[in-house]
Amino acid sequence: MDELRAAALESKAWPYEEARKLLKRYPEGKKDGAILFETGYGPSGLPHIGTFNEVLRTTMVRNAFHALSDTPTRLIAFSDDMDGLRKVPDNVPNKEMLAGYLGKPLTKVPDPFGKFESFAHHNNAMLRDFLDRYGFDYEFLSSTIEYGSGRFDPTLKLVLQRYDAIMGVMLPTLRAERAATYSPILPISPKSGAVLQVPVEVVDAEAGTIAFMDEGERIEQSALGGMAKLQWKVDWAMRWTALQVDYEMSGKDLIDSVTQASKICRVLGSRPPEGLTYEMFLDEKGEKISKSKGNGLSLDEWLTYGPQESLAFYIYREPKKAKSLHMGVIPRAVDDYWQFRGNYAGQELKEKLGNPVHHIHDGALPTEELPVTFGLLLNLVGVMGDATKEQVWGYLGNYVPEATPERYPELDRLIGYALAYGRDFVAPTLKRRAPEGVEVAALEQLDADLAALPTEASAEEIQNIVYEIGKTAGFENLRDWFKALYETLLGSSQGPRMGSFIALYGIDNTRKLIAEALAK
Repeated sequence: MDELRAAALESKAWPYEEARKLLKRYPEGKKDGAILFETGYGPSGLPHIGTFNEVLRTTMVRNAFHALSDTPTRLIAFSDDMDGLRKVPDNVPNKEMLAGYLGKPLTKVPDPFGKFESFAHHNNAMLRDFLDRYGFDYEFLSSTIEYGSGRFDPTLKLVLQRYDAIMGVMLPTLRAERAATYSPILPISPKSGAVLQVPVEVVDAEAGTIAFMDEGERIEQSALGGMAKLQWKVDWAMRWTALQVDYEMSGKDLIDSVTQASKICRVLGSRPPEGLTYEMFLDEKGEKISKSKGNGLSLDEWLTYGPQESLAFYIYREPKKAKSLHMGVIPRAVDDYWQFRGNYAGQELKEKLGNPVHHIHDGALPTEELPVTFGLLLNLVGVMGDATKEQVWGYLGNYVPEATPERYPELDRLIGYALAYGRDFVAPTLKRRAPEGVEVAALEQLDADLAALPTEASAEEIQNIVYEIGKTAGFENLRDWFKALYETLLGSSQGPRMGSFIALYGIDNTRKLIAEALAK
């Protein structure tokens, strides 16, 4: 056993803990094919940050398993595109047209954007483009195609044969009114083409024949070959059985659904997959994020203000703990990602395997280092006002030897994010106050000490001067001195290491900020 595998077997990093569940499931490897990972997608809306979250975390577990075993793996992205359209989404055109197709399978609903064969085909294309854009290795499966091809027929016959046992699992979980009409099988109406929510009679389980009432008429037809689909908890269990799914994670809101689907899976004679129950994202008020409420943060919004790696870092951390997801968390996530990435090279193997960046990059980290923090860039663009990338690079030349976009392409990318975030979220909040009391003399002393320094003074030299002034200026707490610097010079209650900021912004420019503050 090589060193990496031995360390991975002991690692407490959650992807390795999840991967070890699969080792326990198949101690001698899976005899009849690859270990199958699955993620599900409901194509009644566009892919969103939750979709990215689930595929990314599943991919991290899959990569961790590769470190533990030579057994091959596959990842399926499954689209539930045979579901009936339940309501018209808010964020699409041609809503009136869509309203006429309520209840129809999503693959039979016209594309309101007018680009694809159906609404489901449009959203499936968006999903695949979405997953391809971020480099995920997956296979796409469509519910409509799998039902229609007959791939699910053998398992659908099992559902019909064990209909009463499945009803025995589901009925105790339903309200009396729902239980009175519940059926695990949803026939497709030969009259309207809608997915019907009606009681169903099993006529011939082996032949796959069912009977149901449709617009007052008793209909007998096959449940096979795409003529019916299953209620989603039963559908989930059927899919696990038919595809032999070994791993699928899901959110805390689906705990009961996982319980019921797992019971049905056993009724069908198969073993439920392993999985992780993850906590939900919350908004700034601590409320669960909802697509219909629009209180969340979209993937495109995050990627406007921070790189994909920072989002992956945020998603990786503590999946079983609820986390706020809003604009305010982005800068910290960017800097935390780079801090952990900077620590990686000097760590022992055990520490590397627990480092989030190991799982973000599957152990193959880029080599570029970041000479300044994202927070420092935000402070810089905050005092610069309406700046350009070229102007920011001009200031970086004071601080970073041979600072060019060609030498630091990732830093160049971060400057773009900093300019966008600074423009939209920092600049509107900045308000510099006038210095008060002992702050006035302290700032005058800082100005004099900076004037005596050479322009090439190091950040450490400047930091020592700032620190000494704070100690001798009469502040009760040194933190009050730094807070005064942030509020009078930068217009913010929080800020960077001042030595680094002054070295970056330049001594002369900083003296101008001090003069402006003292003039108030």
